[in-house]
Amino acid sequence: MAGSKRVLFTGGSGKAGRHVIPWLLDCGHRVVNVDLKPLDHPGVDNLRADITDSGQMFNAMTSYAGFDELESGTGVPRFDAVVHFAAIPRILIEPDNETFRVNAIGTYNVIEAAVKLGIRKIVIASSETTYGICFADGRADPVSLPLDEDYDVDPMDSYGLSKVVNEKTARAFQKRSGADIYALRIGNVIEPHEYQTLFPRWFEHPETRRRNAFCYIDARDLGQIVDLCLTTDGLGYQVFNAGNDTNGMNLPTATLIERFFPGVPVTRELGENEALFSNRKIRQLLGFVERHDWRRHVTG
Repeated sequence: MAGSKRVLFTGGSGKAGRHVIPWLLDCGHRVVNVDLKPLDHPGVDNLRADITDSGQMFNAMTSYAGFDELESGTGVPRFDAVVHFAAIPRILIEPDNETFRVNAIGTYNVIEAAVKLGIRKIVIASSETTYGICFADGRADPVSLPLDEDYDVDPMDSYGLSKVVNEKTARAFQKRSGADIYALRIGNVIEPHEYQTLFPRWFEHPETRRRNAFCYIDARDLGQIVDLCLTTDGLGYQVFNAGNDTNGMNLPTATLIERFFPGVPVTRELGENEALFSNRKIRQLLGFVERHDWRRHVTG
């Protein structure tokens, strides 16, 4: 298929990856999922490996995807792209130092192997937590709104810090290699079934969403974003907020700012429901068009 790529995807068995990989398969890509547990989905090749082991990452990126690739007799095909989602997904799962170690060293290992093996497209998962609100000790106000990619990210927690370090790692390897390395600051991932289970409760208690700046990204729209990253070349090092167009809340943007971020400077005019976690850059540079506004899925 034209434009199809052979993709190594780390962490594809997680909450986001298990929706992104099917999207990539539907787009015609071949995907090898590298994870500690397999993804049981038709068409997915799985390889169990540990991102904190550099040797395993180099080995995984020089591996056959499946038995069918033995048939040509021409050796292991080259991966066209690496998508790196594997991580400890938040604080309070592992001790803070382990969260930082796995996420920072794992990302270094993945990017190093990809660059040194000549892979020219790398997409990594950063996080909305880099903005320093989500896992702050106490109530933290942003310096300004909306949150965009030029913001001086300043988290105080081990998870958000690991993601800031990962962005710097990506930038360093891009500078030395000239490859395309795109970091996605992924918003709060919403799976299809979660609209009915989560959003009504959030609407009753909007204060519980302040730490996420009311952001969300539909897992399927995240799949579209990753495919756009894979098929858009020549941008060098980029950071993109991966979020939907509007806030995940049934209140206008101005009301959210007035109630939950009083006194925070607003740097530009915002639409009635425009997301405080701005996705303007990803719409302009990658052509992202959301397909799953929450209003399509929340009833009652």
